[in-house]
Amino acid sequence: MRQHDIGLQLLIFSLVAANFTMIYLPQPVLPVIRSEFGVTASVASLLVSAVIFGMALSNLPFGALADRYPVRPLFIAGGTVIAACGLFCAATTTLWLMVAARFVQGLFVPSLTTCLVVYLVRNLPPERLNVVTGSYVAATVAGGLGGRLLGGLVHVPAHWRYAFVTSSALLLCATVAAAIGLPKEEVRREPGERPPGFKTLLLDPRLRRSYLVAFGGYFVFSSIFNYLPFYLAGPAFGASVHVITLMYLAYAVGIFAGPLSGKLSNRIGNGATMVLGSIVFAAAIGATLLPSLAVIAASLALVCGGFFSIHAAAAGSLNRSLGAGRGRANSLYVLFYYLGGSLGITAGGHAYQRFGWRGVAGLGMLVLALPFAVGIRETREGRRPSRPSRHAGG
Repeated sequence: MRQHDIGLQLLIFSLVAANFTMIYLPQPVLPVIRSEFGVTASVASLLVSAVIFGMALSNLPFGALADRYPVRPLFIAGGTVIAACGLFCAATTTLWLMVAARFVQGLFVPSLTTCLVVYLVRNLPPERLNVVTGSYVAATVAGGLGGRLLGGLVHVPAHWRYAFVTSSALLLCATVAAAIGLPKEEVRREPGERPPGFKTLLLDPRLRRSYLVAFGGYFVFSSIFNYLPFYLAGPAFGASVHVITLMYLAYAVGIFAGPLSGKLSNRIGNGATMVLGSIVFAAAIGATLLPSLAVIAASLALVCGGFFSIHAAAAGSLNRSLGAGRGRANSLYVLFYYLGGSLGITAGGHAYQRFGWRGVAGLGMLVLALPFAVGIRETREGRRPSRPSRHAGG
């Protein structure tokens, strides 16, 4: 493939960022949606958890399709479906229909994540793959941040439906650009030994530990950021939607935390990085209990730093342990990652209803014992530092 790297990076960045913008779009305006529809915080949060649950369910099937067929038509079709569902969300006045549409969006998100990574691996030589994959990783973070800013800052919060229209238009434009600009790929079947199946990968204790870290890390991260708007909008602070949305700027830390944690893992090992990230993450959650918006803003930056350090170290450890079957192993990683996110939002909702923000914070610090324990185990095994993984999620 001869296309210039800069043009390819722009296409990939635009498509992935627009996709992740749609995923987290309603998060900062959940209190507004709760009031508009007269539901509880946990019910309103289904607009986020339904997408994540759909992603978790469909990731492995899309991975299997990508192994057998050209993936370019898959992510073009997926982008179109996700954008169409976004327009439906803007038009419907029934919350449960909106939740259903968000679930359908989640089912097709892997066409723009798993399938897109397969496309890059299949069509780029290693020296170009590293550069373009960097754009993919940055786009997941930029899209996650952009969706939150678009939903709560760019549009008037009371007019959150227009954010769905804008996001759908952006995704449609990016999909059309990809359809025109990305060259068709050839499905090349590699000779040699058959890669291990999903069952074999799940039975490997080394890989299973990485999956548990992905599950636990995103369980806590998604819960903290999903119930943050309700906490800040409550009587303790009475923060406006604009102030709440600005808090999500802490998410930009992920753009730098991933590469930095990779370098740290090369020095002290993946296990030690998981331990350090878990400690920082837990301490930052504890600091959010202090009644100060400035302290909470700083704490959220550390929350992001701790989480992305854990995430990068776990993915690095996973790929260092693999000799074959990297695609399937990383699909399982994504599955556990988003299952953790979906269950984190659900469990966090129950904790918030019963105990308020202290319940969410306490649950998060408890679950962080999982990546902490795995990090201790990896450190004791004395594994050598690994190269940072190319895999990442939003």
